[in-house]
Amino acid sequence: MTDTQIMTMTERAMERVQTLLGQNDGDTLGLRIGITNTGCNGLSYTMDYASDQKPDDAIVTTDNVTLLIDHEAVQYVAGTEMDWLEEGLQSRFTFENPNEKGRCGCGSSFHV
Repeated sequence: MTDTQIMTMTERAMERVQTLLGQNDGDTLGLRIGITNTGCNGLSYTMDYASDQKPDDAIVTTDNVTLLIDHEAVQYVAGTEMDWLEEGLQSRFTFENPNEKGRCGCGSSFHV
């Protein structure tokens, strides 16, 4: 399934993903985005290199950057914008998710 509206990326996020994919050895198709049950608010984002496409993955491709979104995560990330944030000594991907109803104080988990 290909759907560019499930998740979008800022220019900074696309540049960072391109850098990460360029540094990775092997046959990487893109980054796999998922959701796991963890944290103090219930759900957390997962991200890993994707070397294969699962039949039910949602595929988001923007400017040669591909996100493979786990089918079970789609309902939680629909409409989300992924960004890359650098503040002081901290750098990380952030997710602006319109489905979130709450987020923990440290920002590592959320609930819908």
